[in-house]
Amino acid sequence: MSLIMPDFDKSVIVRSAEAEVIGQAPTTIRLLADSSSTGGALSTQRVTLVNGADGAKPHHHAGSAELFYVLDGTAQLLSGEQVVTAERGDLVVVPPGLAHAFAAAPGEDADILIVITPGVERFEYFRHLERIAYGKVPPESLLEVQELYDTYFLNSATWNDARS
Repeated sequence: MSLIMPDFDKSVIVRSAEAEVIGQAPTTIRLLADSSSTGGALSTQRVTLVNGADGAKPHHHAGSAELFYVLDGTAQLLSGEQVVTAERGDLVVVPPGLAHAFAAAPGEDADILIVITPGVERFEYFRHLERIAYGKVPPESLLEVQELYDTYFLNSATWNDARS
């Protein structure tokens, strides 16, 4: 068992109006706290998905667990080879190394708080995704930064079947 000893000495407070917002409907990401502000303890963001929108495609993290807390609506989450439907108030925690993905359930909206622990500096990753969305860099550029952001993409027939 390992114990993460974060290295920060004051509370992290992020006001909603001050959070950086990436994207727009149907997928909006609010960047809340990055690893550098929490001494490596965690990084967290809030993802809002409208009308069945996709969140993240199947991937895994080698060194971090990922927590999904559904603030509102209904989400679909891949956890290994299982697709879980999670509703308001539900929590899903995926351990390091396990394939996962998330989206709003078909025809539904979902508002999800996501926490990665230990933290990985991720804000620039989401900015990279925005550059892809606006055509400033190609999608395959993500393959070049997988190790930097501890995000390794993979294929999942289970997820593809659930989302088709």
